[in-house]
Amino acid sequence: MSYRYLENKELTQAITEYTTRLDLEEKVLEEEELLLQDALDRITSRGVMAHISAPHYYACAMDGIAVRSKETFGATDTTPVHLMLGEGYEPVDTGDPLPDGMDAVVMIEDVVYEKEGVATLRSAAHPWQHIRQIGEDICQEEMILPSNMKITPAAIGAMLAGGIGKVWVYRRPVVGLIPTGDEIVPPKADPQRGEIIEFNSSIFSSMIRLWGGETVVYDIIPDDLEKIKAGLVRAAQECDIVILNAGSSAGREDFASRAIDETGTVFTHGLAIKPGKPTILGKVGDKPAVGVPGYPVSGIVVMEQVVKPLVESLLKIPLPKANGLKAVLSRRVMSSLKYREFVRMKVGKVGSRYISTPLDRGAGVVTSFVKADGLLDIPINTEGLEAGAEVDIQLLRSREEIDNTVMVNGSHDPLIDTAYDLLRKKDHRLYVSSSHVGSMGGIMAVKRNETHLAGVHLLDEATGEYNVPFLKRYLSDVDLVRIHGVKRSQGLMVAKGNPLGIGGLEDVVGKELSYVNRQKGSGTRILLDYLLKQKGLDGESVYGYDREELTHLSVAVQIASGSADAGLGIYSAAKVYGLDFIPICWETYDFILREEYLKDEKVLRFLEILRSDAFAKALEELGGYESEGIGTMEQIKEETT
Repeated sequence: MSYRYLENKELTQAITEYTTRLDLEEKVLEEEELLLQDALDRITSRGVMAHISAPHYYACAMDGIAVRSKETFGATDTTPVHLMLGEGYEPVDTGDPLPDGMDAVVMIEDVVYEKEGVATLRSAAHPWQHIRQIGEDICQEEMILPSNMKITPAAIGAMLAGGIGKVWVYRRPVVGLIPTGDEIVPPKADPQRGEIIEFNSSIFSSMIRLWGGETVVYDIIPDDLEKIKAGLVRAAQECDIVILNAGSSAGREDFASRAIDETGTVFTHGLAIKPGKPTILGKVGDKPAVGVPGYPVSGIVVMEQVVKPLVESLLKIPLPKANGLKAVLSRRVMSSLKYREFVRMKVGKVGSRYISTPLDRGAGVVTSFVKADGLLDIPINTEGLEAGAEVDIQLLRSREEIDNTVMVNGSHDPLIDTAYDLLRKKDHRLYVSSSHVGSMGGIMAVKRNETHLAGVHLLDEATGEYNVPFLKRYLSDVDLVRIHGVKRSQGLMVAKGNPLGIGGLEDVVGKELSYVNRQKGSGTRILLDYLLKQKGLDGESVYGYDREELTHLSVAVQIASGSADAGLGIYSAAKVYGLDFIPICWETYDFILREEYLKDEKVLRFLEILRSDAFAKALEELGGYESEGIGTMEQIKEETT
């Protein structure tokens, strides 16, 4: 074999070597002639020359009268010039051909009609005043666009003005996508256990279309080496680039490297990036063949970092690069010395600073790209970056969207998503970014001025009071406002029908059942510990006590799927999954924010949603909430001094 299995090659070096070996810069796609109205965003394959001049006649540039300029010389306020209709002037409108014999246009505002058919001028016109010359915009045979240029709306207008109705362009590069795997199935609403819905091809196809290419998605091929090889050969004959998705690692049924090597050549197997390490760079015939890992986040990163440059080379134009900004890290980000790492980030503008927070870094968590505002590119040989460090973020959204985003950190509750949806319906310019870091995480984010709002529901064991004791303890130096939220029902979520007959917390301690917990620092975790302590129970005796989830919904889905028997959570989460719910207590869930953000219009709009009838109705439908007084404000500063 002509390659080393699972290398760790630096990304830039690998791409440079790969494109050089493929000689893509010299490859030219076939051309086709299109009607101009069908050519938007296509790439010119030939220089485009104007067939006619624009304008192609002397055109009046103003509404007014056309005159012979020499007949207006000497016109002043004291010695006006009088011109007769049909002899000394002709009325014209903008765009009209200049009447024969005339060489200037006087704007209508500068003409006085003292009697019908007589125009009086009190200032002289100079030759060719307010007249568009032939070829002023485009001269016949002037080049409008050179080769290898993207056709924009303005370019279409210029070409039409130049008398062009058709244009020669390169055909779009075609990328063939081959999904593989015994467990992969086409999209459907009811996948069976062990079946994984194939959606990578849809993601990759959308990316390629945005770049200006076309795709062919082939039928799913099972983990069969000979069938994969046949699929590669076919795709290489029909497409310009071939993507073999999944099977690029070192598992017993990972055939991608062998298939590419036995039908062509493998140049590199293994890039020093995370996610995306087991990427394969090769060719089949004379076509690039890339083995892309099956995890969707890995795949998206590899498509952006590896496949996009290949498409760019075939298109013969640079594709748009992500805009960037400098932001402050809200918490430490660890990294491996061995890899260049691409971390999905939430970004928001809080005060005068941009704050960035890392999202879940699992390679299979495709929703992290939906939620992400940008990417943090951590260089190889870097152990990590400390909280508070200023970093460069490659934006996945526009800066305007980032600036119009309300940052909400702290405890998770589905009501935040409900409020966000209502806010978007009310004002499409506004966004909400929520990070589920637990109530204590939210308080610390407010303390560090890294969020607009924080959701909190912290029970003080000493007083039995919610939230305020913690605000006094941790935020006494902050001009703070407490936004009264909701009372919500906390209890044990169990399988429908409660097959284990669970009656309360006593039944989850030392019993043959599996519990699923919330993360440390969350209000629900603190509540659980408080309730166990009250009852003289030991959390260490709860099987699954250390199994942590970040949201109420993620706890509920574990119970609904059967991997856990019980977990503490809110009624609305249990209702979503049709679980039984054993009420334990009502708790207070509030929002807190620095007083200064009451002057921020987007924050005020979010608070308006909390107080709206539509939100109250939505909470009623969710169930398990009491919302009386929601949105009322309480100054905390005086209480904490």
